[in-house]
Amino acid sequence: MTLRVAVIGSGPAGIYTAEALIKQSGGAVEVDVLERLPTPYGLVRYGVAPDHTSIKSIANYLRKVLEQPEVRFLGGVTLGEHVTVEDLLACYDAVVYCTGAMVDRRLGIPGEDLPGSVAATDFVNWYCGHPDVDPSRFTLDSPEVAVIGVGNVAVDVVRILAKTSEELSATDVPHEVLERLESSQVKAIHMIGRRGPEHAKFTLKELRELGELANADVCVRPDEAVVLGADFPRQIRGNIEVLRSWSERSPAGRPRRLDVRFWLRPVEILGTERVEGLKLERTILSPEGRVVGTGEYETLPVGMVLRSVGYQSIPLPGVPFSEKTMTVPNAAGRVREREYVAGWLKRGPTGVIGTNKSDAAETVRTLLSDLSGQAPRDLRPLDTLLSERGVHPVTYEEWLAIESAEAELAKSLGRGERVKLTGLEAMLRACRP
Repeated sequence: MTLRVAVIGSGPAGIYTAEALIKQSGGAVEVDVLERLPTPYGLVRYGVAPDHTSIKSIANYLRKVLEQPEVRFLGGVTLGEHVTVEDLLACYDAVVYCTGAMVDRRLGIPGEDLPGSVAATDFVNWYCGHPDVDPSRFTLDSPEVAVIGVGNVAVDVVRILAKTSEELSATDVPHEVLERLESSQVKAIHMIGRRGPEHAKFTLKELRELGELANADVCVRPDEAVVLGADFPRQIRGNIEVLRSWSERSPAGRPRRLDVRFWLRPVEILGTERVEGLKLERTILSPEGRVVGTGEYETLPVGMVLRSVGYQSIPLPGVPFSEKTMTVPNAAGRVREREYVAGWLKRGPTGVIGTNKSDAAETVRTLLSDLSGQAPRDLRPLDTLLSERGVHPVTYEEWLAIESAEAELAKSLGRGERVKLTGLEAMLRACRP
């Protein structure tokens, strides 16, 4: 029996799930990958920094999966708008939810909703050309910016803020975004962590890249580079050594300055009509290992605050969701009968892109075990249902037309291999002229 499976989401988790279904079933499967955008690859296209071309090359691997004869890409189809869970279960033997975790956690402090206080994911989506974010969303007119968080996403954000438009010209940054980066007034960037260097979440490779910035001095205060304890894993020891070396050198007078700060927590974003400052409190660790305030404060005169303190998933219409874990409750990927989950929506925003491969494989093992030996179902074709509702999915061939248009745009601008189109209308014009 050939199984028909719907995978909701075409990011790494979704495509790795499609691949696992083909391999584990021996090809006895038809997989439809449904995606609300006209473009596949999810976080690889809209979350990886444009200057990280080696990571973005993962798209070449994902492409090969989408080109398998057992797989079909259906873009522009949204769960809850165009189809329901009940619709999918009437059309498929099983459904796997793989929509990731692309909403930032909030700080929960006064002033967080002021204009100029934004989620780092909004900024990342902006410079990655996500169609949900208008290219005019950000005007970098403040001389000082604060980035709350010391993980890899925060490092990406400060690196993009620190670089010149010339350094980013060969990347796929949308041209409208590149022009705004070119007119940026940012001179000082503050990256702020609540704990010490030994607790930072960035990787050593990402951290070292900051030290290679040609347009910005990277500064660390000697008193904030002090660490508690000595027995750390190799990765953390490497981070500490790099940060200590930066604390011992003097600025070289580059156009921009990046201050990497530790032992500070935001307590209030200041301003009336927009962000005018960020109030921070010095922190220490309690005997129980908790971060506590010392009552010592300082204020940074920033005009923009970007929070990068972790991702979380959002509920899908008709799908169980835990507000406590911000994931879909599951047992080895099983949600309910014939419903499954994989990726960050399953386990939370942990691991790297490749972690989704083993995660997807576990979910598929559960799915195939559950459906083994079951009688064939009388399934309705999804195409018929969508046609009746006036929904015309973007095909894989149409996605390739978008890719070609982006390559042509890059050529016309004299910029790298591709320049991303911005907005759904531009994408649809490219694939459906």
